[in-house]
Amino acid sequence: MDESFELPEDIEEKNEKAKLIAEQFERVRKEVAKLIVGQDSIIERLLIALLSDGHVLLEGLPGLGKTMMISTLARVIGCNFKRVQFTPDLLPADIIGTKVYNQKTLSFETKIGPIFTNILLADEINRAPPKTQAALLEGMQERQVTISGDTLKLPKPFFVLATQNPIELEGTYPLPEAQVDRFLLKVMVSYPSREEEIAIMDRIAANYNPELEKILESKEIVCFQRFVKDVYMDEKIKKYIADIIFASRRPEEFELKDLKPLVEYGASPRASISLALASKAKAVLEGRGYVIPDDVKALAFDVLRHRLILSYEAEAEEIKVDDVISRIIEAIEPP
Repeated sequence: MDESFELPEDIEEKNEKAKLIAEQFERVRKEVAKLIVGQDSIIERLLIALLSDGHVLLEGLPGLGKTMMISTLARVIGCNFKRVQFTPDLLPADIIGTKVYNQKTLSFETKIGPIFTNILLADEINRAPPKTQAALLEGMQERQVTISGDTLKLPKPFFVLATQNPIELEGTYPLPEAQVDRFLLKVMVSYPSREEEIAIMDRIAANYNPELEKILESKEIVCFQRFVKDVYMDEKIKKYIADIIFASRRPEEFELKDLKPLVEYGASPRASISLALASKAKAVLEGRGYVIPDDVKALAFDVLRHRLILSYEAEAEEIKVDDVISRIIEAIEPP
């Protein structure tokens, strides 16, 4: 860490706690790796979002093991898991639940939906119409659901992993910006390497089904989430994050005049909050009780790629959002 940073007096205590949590999550990674081949970076992002008490939008082609990855993680960390396949005929009540009339008691009773779980996989979320997509909003933000006037708290931890297919657009409804902004990270899933693909074939052909050990309990995750918020972040790191976010809104002030016509809307204040929290979680996974600039740089793309709205000019020039983020990261001098 930069010598110019002033660490608090209790930093050693924070470091010790972070190391203990990092050891636990290293065990989680190894256990998940018994079943999931590769995808180490994706799994790390899922753990970062979980520690940050945030949600993940996962974008990738079909057949890349997204469902198996999250269901395996849920088993290892001792969390309840439910999956909802989003389709055009899916209704909000199919997600949050509804009131049903009980003829025996002559009264209405609340029948809760699959959202009442620790980890919810919203598979192909862009296949459902906006009204159904919006059923997740209150749960994702407020950690509660309102059913016919009754407000019910969701269990802790509560983590939404939504997937979408980037190439199949027929019969889909793109997520509105207000909902996309509620995801802490947007993570891109790529093809496995040749060696990983061979390992996957070997496991499937051999009917490979290892016993997975439960490493954590859900209540432990909640305790870890509280600690993440206490991780130390120097004022210079906060300024660094703010500069990155403001460069996406006012690029001309950061010697990035050529980006101004390419960015229609910059990142919202949720971006700075998300980048700060995710950076703290990454520090914990590396056994540190404090954030360094590399934590911020490592997660800037995942935090910003779904929050920047590019102009028609950028699309015409085939400029991708990751290209813009890369320019911003290169232009902002880290502390």
